[in-house]
Formats: sequence, structure tokens, C-alpha cells
Amino acid sequence: MFQKFDQMATIPHQPLFDDTDADTEPEHSIYSDELKPTTSHQRSFSWLEMGSLWVGLVVGVPAYYVAGSLVELGMAWWQGILTVVLANMILLIPLILTGYAGTLYGISFPVFARSSFGIRGAHVPALLRSLIACGWYGIETWIGGQGIFLLIPQTAKESALSKALPWLGTSPLEFGCFIVFWLAQLAIFWNGIDGIRKLEKYAAPVLIIFVSCLLVWSYIQAGGFGRMLSLSSRLSPSEFWSLFFPSLTANISLWATLALNVPDFTRYAKSQKDQIIGQAGLPIFMGAFSFVGLAVTSSTEVIFGRVISNPIQLLGEIGGGFWTKIVAVLGISLATVTTNIAANVVAPANALVNLSPSTFTFRRGALLTAVLGIAFQPWRVFGSSESFVYTWLVGYSALLGPVGGVVLADFYLIQNRNLSIKQLYSLNPSGTYWYSGGYNLAAMTALVLGILPVIPGFLHEVGLLRSVPHPLALIYDNSWFFGFFSAGILYCIISLFKGKQSKDGLEPLMPPKSSP
Repeated sequence: MFQKFDQMATIPHQPLFDDTDADTEPEHSIYSDELKPTTSHQRSFSWLEMGSLWVGLVVGVPAYYVAGSLVELGMAWWQGILTVVLANMILLIPLILTGYAGTLYGISFPVFARSSFGIRGAHVPALLRSLIACGWYGIETWIGGQGIFLLIPQTAKESALSKALPWLGTSPLEFGCFIVFWLAQLAIFWNGIDGIRKLEKYAAPVLIIFVSCLLVWSYIQAGGFGRMLSLSSRLSPSEFWSLFFPSLTANISLWATLALNVPDFTRYAKSQKDQIIGQAGLPIFMGAFSFVGLAVTSSTEVIFGRVISNPIQLLGEIGGGFWTKIVAVLGISLATVTTNIAANVVAPANALVNLSPSTFTFRRGALLTAVLGIAFQPWRVFGSSESFVYTWLVGYSALLGPVGGVVLADFYLIQNRNLSIKQLYSLNPSGTYWYSGGYNLAAMTALVLGILPVIPGFLHEVGLLRSVPHPLALIYDNSWFFGFFSAGILYCIISLFKGKQSKDGLEPLMPPKSSP
């Protein structure tokens, strides 16, 4: 079955650009080595390496924290696992569908977005994704810095340097640990995508061992799984459902970022079979890791007398001496780096190269991402389970859902999976993806209309509005679903309407079908 699927999804071997065709000559302002389609030699990711990538992404503090937060907010452990697995089974669909385009054409997400949003309009979804990645980069780096903070002698933690400064929002000592970890990551992404691939491949088994040790420790300390998982739901049926839907959205939001820019990775896959099998393990990986997060979090009620959902805080409570802390910090650092580099550096770096290939390289884009990660002040976002889940995760899904809906609706329903690679790199005003001045107004309109209804709920969540009507609050709780489907449907309606108008002599917004 996969062999047949791969044969259907293979691009004929042909020159990308014909020197005799001036209209399709690549424009230097939107074309570079980082943005051009991958060659057969560059497609080295097997299904095992794609799977290892996801192991490295999943095994990290945020995924653990989201799962543990469900217990802290009142769910039973099994309710939390079902929520996490269901969310990732849903997300697997857009992941594979979007990844298909990356493997088929060998193009990154910013280039892929040109077909739906226009040559210039593609900057909008790419930069939205990048902005969120910068925030995530800061959060992950803060987590790594907190691991280093565990190693600081107690005398230093009790000094004036550990007191929070009002203007900074944290203490100079914690901020210093944050900067140390920030600097340590620079060396890894300096080697580009190949360095990231090797890191994820070899880190995956180490992370699995580390997580297993944490589970065994909690099992022994809690006196068995029976006591570990004895923490029952504290929610009534109505309270559970009011928590379930935003929690489902939050768990989808965790990897909704990758559901957009996954072509940045699948463009290196050897075949569609490799990208599909490699990604199909996501619900399994997340389910297994969530079990660890939920089981260990539940066990803290038995071990310490209170629920501890933050693994950094948990490691501080475990004790065990200096060398135990060293091993724990190394494990957290590896988990943080593998997630941070792959999930939060590649997307913004490619987006910045797409914005100005003559100014940015992958390294320069990654460096700017790291700098913006500091500006996000992640210590304020990662303050509590409620702010992290309801404000950050659910909030930014309002941006990602509509983008994903438009991109997939265009590729599968409007373009019928047929893209012109040449035209994706052309600034010719009569080009297929030039639309209106380089922007596809149908996509822009659908994007805005998909975001607007979510804004009141977000303003209420951050305290800028005292109350909102129940339907608007419900839309916010399901922001990714609402944005994805509403923007996708609106885009199709507008596109078909404009296509009908074009037959009556008006200028079309949608391009004609073309073959790769």
C-alpha cells in the first residue's frame, strides 16, 4: 500500500528552472539555498529518524507539565491520558496531510504557504508561526535555566541575588542561569539541520531511559501503581466537560505549531512511507509520556502530601545528593534542547530566510529567534498551570488553527495537490501565485475572520474584559477547532465565489490548476 502511495506522490525528475524561460527564472529575493527544494541526496530521513525526532520533541518538560496540569486541575489520571491521546490522534491528521506536501515537493513551510497566501502573503503565516516559536524558545530555555538553578548552592539561593527584581520579573540569579543555558544551545543549531537530525537520533534512547528511571523512582516511593494512581477525579460531570474541551485544545496546541511547519522536516524524508510511519507514533509517544507525567504527578500526592506538576520543582524536592541532581539536570537539559532546537528554531529561521534571503541565513535567523526568546520574558508565562494552559496554549491556537485550515483547504480542495514549483519562486505579476500584488485576498480574509471571534474570549482570559457571552467563551475554549474549520470553509467559499466571478470577466483571486 505504501509503495503504491509513494509512486503516486513522486515528482518526475526534471530541472527546477529552465534557463530559456525568463518568466520562471528564480528571483534572488525569494530564492536561496535554504529555500530551494531538497534534492534526492538531501532526503536522508528514514521513518526511524522521523520517529526519533518525535521522541525528542515529546519527552520534555512542557509535555510533562501539560499532562501533570490536568491532574492538578482536577482530572483523574486516566481522564488525562485519554484527553492527551485523543488530542494527538486528531492532530496527527493535519500533521500527515501537511507533511505530505513537504515530502512530495521538497519545500519548506514558508515556500509551501506561498501557494495559498501568495508570494508575499506567505510572510504572514510564516511570521505568525515564528512569533510563537520565539515565545516557546524562551519558555524552553527558561526551563533549562531552572535545571541549572537546582545546582546552585543553597547559600547563593538565600542571598540578595535570588530576590526578584520588580522591573525584571525574576531574580538576577535565575536570569543568569537562563542566559547560561541560552548560550549553551547556540553551538547545536549552528550546525544546521544535519546537526539537529543527529542530536534527535542519538538523544531519543537516552531520554527514554531517563523517563523510565523517573517512573521507577515514583513507583518505589509511592509503594506501587495502586497508590500512585489512587488520585481520583475532583470534578463533577459538568466541571469535567468545562475543563475537557479547553484541555483538549491545549494539548492540540502543544504540537499545532509543528502541524504547520512539519514540511520543514518531511522535505528531508526519503519517502511518504517514511514520513507517515515516522509521525504515526506521535499519539503513542504522547500517551506513554503522559502516563509518566500523570502517574508521577499523582504519586507526589502520596509521597509529598501535595500535587507537584512541575518536574523542575519535583527534582528540587527529590534530593538524593549532588550527583543525583547532576544526572537529573543533564536529563532535563537534553530533553529541553532536543525539543527546543527542532520545534522552535527551524520554523522561525526558515521564515526569516524567506522574508529576506539576502539578509538572513539559517544561522542568523536562529540567532535572532534566540534573542527574541529573551524578549518574551518566559518566566512570566510559565508561572502557573492555569496561565500556561489557558492563556498561552489555548490563546495562540487561535492563530495557528485558521492558518492550518487555509493551507490544507487550498492544497487539497482548491489546488488538488498540484503545485507549480517554478511559480513558487517567481515574482512575475502574471505568475500563478502572485494573486493581487503578491497577496491572496481570499486567504487573508479567511484568516482574519477565523481569528476575530476568538479575541473576546482571549481578552476575558487575560483580564481585560470582565465577562463575555457564553458562545464567545465556548469559541475560545475550542479556538483551534473553530479557527481551523471556519477559516478553511470560508476560504473555499470565497475562492469558489471568486472563481465563478472570473468566468464573468472579473480578475480571479485563485490560480489555475498547474502540474508539478
